[in-house]
Amino acid sequence: MGSSQAAARHTSGWALLAGCVAALGALTGYALASGNRRFVATGDSFPGWATSVAEVLGYFTATLSGAVVMGALAYIVTTARPDDSGLLDPKTFRVHCVIERVSLLWVGAAAAMIAIQAADDSGIAVSRLIGTATLGDAVGASEMARGWVAVTVFSGVVAVSLRLTVRWVWHAVLLIPSLIGVIAVPVTGNAGQGPNHDYATSSVIVFAVAVAVLTGMKVSAALAPPDEQLQRRVLLIETLSGAVALLYGAQLLWLMVVPTPLTGTDYGRLGIAAGLALALVWLGDLVTLLRSRSGHTAWSTGAAAVSALVGVAAVAAISAMAIQTAPALLAHRFTAWDVFLGYELPHPPTALRLLTVWRFDTLIGTAALVLAALYVAGVVRLRRRGDAWPPGRTASWVTGCLALLFVTGSGVRAYGSAMFSIHMVEHMALNMFVPVFLVLGAPVTLALRALPAAGAGRPPGPREWLVWLVHSPVTRFISHPVTAFVLFVGSLYAVYFTPIFDTLVRYHWGHEFMSVHFLITGYLFFWGIIGVDPGPRRLPFIGRLGVLFAVMPFHAFFGIALMTMTSTVGGSFYSDVHLPWLSSIIADQHMGGAIAWGSSELPILVVIIALVTQWAQQDRRDASRTDRHAAAAYDDDLDAYNAMLKELSRTRH
Repeated sequence: MGSSQAAARHTSGWALLAGCVAALGALTGYALASGNRRFVATGDSFPGWATSVAEVLGYFTATLSGAVVMGALAYIVTTARPDDSGLLDPKTFRVHCVIERVSLLWVGAAAAMIAIQAADDSGIAVSRLIGTATLGDAVGASEMARGWVAVTVFSGVVAVSLRLTVRWVWHAVLLIPSLIGVIAVPVTGNAGQGPNHDYATSSVIVFAVAVAVLTGMKVSAALAPPDEQLQRRVLLIETLSGAVALLYGAQLLWLMVVPTPLTGTDYGRLGIAAGLALALVWLGDLVTLLRSRSGHTAWSTGAAAVSALVGVAAVAAISAMAIQTAPALLAHRFTAWDVFLGYELPHPPTALRLLTVWRFDTLIGTAALVLAALYVAGVVRLRRRGDAWPPGRTASWVTGCLALLFVTGSGVRAYGSAMFSIHMVEHMALNMFVPVFLVLGAPVTLALRALPAAGAGRPPGPREWLVWLVHSPVTRFISHPVTAFVLFVGSLYAVYFTPIFDTLVRYHWGHEFMSVHFLITGYLFFWGIIGVDPGPRRLPFIGRLGVLFAVMPFHAFFGIALMTMTSTVGGSFYSDVHLPWLSSIIADQHMGGAIAWGSSELPILVVIIALVTQWAQQDRRDASRTDRHAAAAYDDDLDAYNAMLKELSRTRH
């Protein structure tokens, strides 16, 4: 049985390699057949056949290897049976060995693409660009080339880390740099340009991650098939990933093609091909998943390999699309608002417009709705089991999710992307208001109570993963009061008083990054102050109050500094946006400083009330425990003394 499985894995490996070679051949043929057509369409210079072919081959190689690494990490995290010390089991260790090598290919391909992309965008043969003083300028002028720099850095982190550890928790942590490496280039390509690029950028992040998870898990399942207990879990993840990829892919294709005919361009035809491939993979997973409910759980390594090959074909088609300008961008006459915002803001903000001008964030807004639904599902599960859950916690979590949805999808985000003052409203809400409500919801405690334990002989599940993460060295470090304090306060100054903000404010992915960053740092800080959830480290109440008061002067100085500065933060961007109804950028910045200074008081007051309430409740519990001891004529010190005398008497005999 073992030899037949090994032979099947060996055959699958060779089949996948042959499929990748075939995809490279097909992409080479497409690049040669299309010639300079895509360069003529944009009015760019043709860099030569070698550079043109190298771009599509390099893009595919780097994209596929990154997808395999990220998806395989997800496969390891969700299927591993680590031992007591956290080391991977033999089956997932085989996947680890594969991605350890693939990650090196990812680094090499991404590094090569820096120069290739810069040469392609400059209309110069890469052989002429390499080794010249203009290489740095060409890279700086190409957004996608700078994206490849980011991919090289984060894929390098993943590759080095995979060489240093075989523990489960670090594979879970490596999902973060691998995710950044997977999305760094897509957000700088077609999706980050032109009208509605805010929708497209958020959607392409979800799409790229879904395709990576789907493809990487397919390859991993073909090389190291899961046992019967894990087959349904793998199928469920693949099916969900496929559904998300199809949904977001369809939205992206519509944004990138309309108003041109779908079948009238190479871009549209490649999009149809990629969609059909993803649909085939998803339908196969869905049918297999439904069959598993009726007891048909046999896993076919050959079918898994075929499904993985179809996924590789989808990645090849997506890569061919990514190297050419989308038809919708070619058919549109750009304005400054298209370039910097993706939408128009013809009127100044009012309270009504902040409430009614909606541009739903397909990344963070969707995440807010999903988190609220999962929380409510956990509460319902507890109540059906007969367990109680405080309504106040549910109200806090739902309020936090709805606030997150509003801040990132309403006029607060729409105007906040163009005005510093409204941006500061968004920042303060995400950093100080929303995290307080989320922390008071105690999501970790709810998950630990609602999720079932794996049980003896069963593979670990979400409950076990959560326990491992909560007690991991990484969580102990980032939740340490000093670390949380430095991240909460330090990032405020690091972002706004350095050139970092000038870069982040220019792009929609930068706004998404700031939103996620400030939300996480706020959550970590308030988790240590008023968090109901258990944590690795927790200060006494007087210490928490001290940390809270220590934050206040830093926020006050930050607001005052913004109010008194004569230079503008992000001034180049706000000048380029050139809102006709905004009379003074520096006055708007001073208003943002006043908002930062004044709005920090209310959340701090709410936190102090919550902290004092928790302190009083703890004192009441301690007093009640002491009264019960006294009523029972129980003295801890006397009991301990008598126990010591009894032990001494026993040992003497």
